[in-house]
Amino acid sequence: MKKRTVFHGLAAAVLCMSPLPAMAGDAAAGERDWRQCRSCHMIADNDGNVIQRGGRVGPNMYGIIGSPAAAADGFRYSADLRAAGAAGLVWTEENFLAYITDPSGFLRDFTGNAGAQSSMNYQARSGQENILAYLLSLSN
Repeated sequence: MKKRTVFHGLAAAVLCMSPLPAMAGDAAAGERDWRQCRSCHMIADNDGNVIQRGGRVGPNMYGIIGSPAAAADGFRYSADLRAAGAAGLVWTEENFLAYITDPSGFLRDFTGNAGAQSSMNYQARSGQENILAYLLSLSN
């Protein structure tokens, strides 16, 4: 029994050190799923060309992956999202997916503050990977 436990432990350690594959998603489906996001967000490239018209309550989503949280000027981020950004939160693929699935829950986990709240009230119930694939396809 012990040998098997040791083997499983070593296998788990090797898997943890292996690079993870990129998130899978369908960019074409993500463009359709974007409808859920455009009431608050728009997408415009760095030259100001509008890719997707949308609301301006939330920040531009172009190039969001790799960006620090709560860094775009002119937005009313929640105090907890600003605190997470000040603590070093960067929008990785994993963080982005977790945030759009449950914004306040993500902030509670990240900050350790059980009362943390996000200004984003929407929670994606499906299509998160597709939305991510769509956003990544625009900035590559």
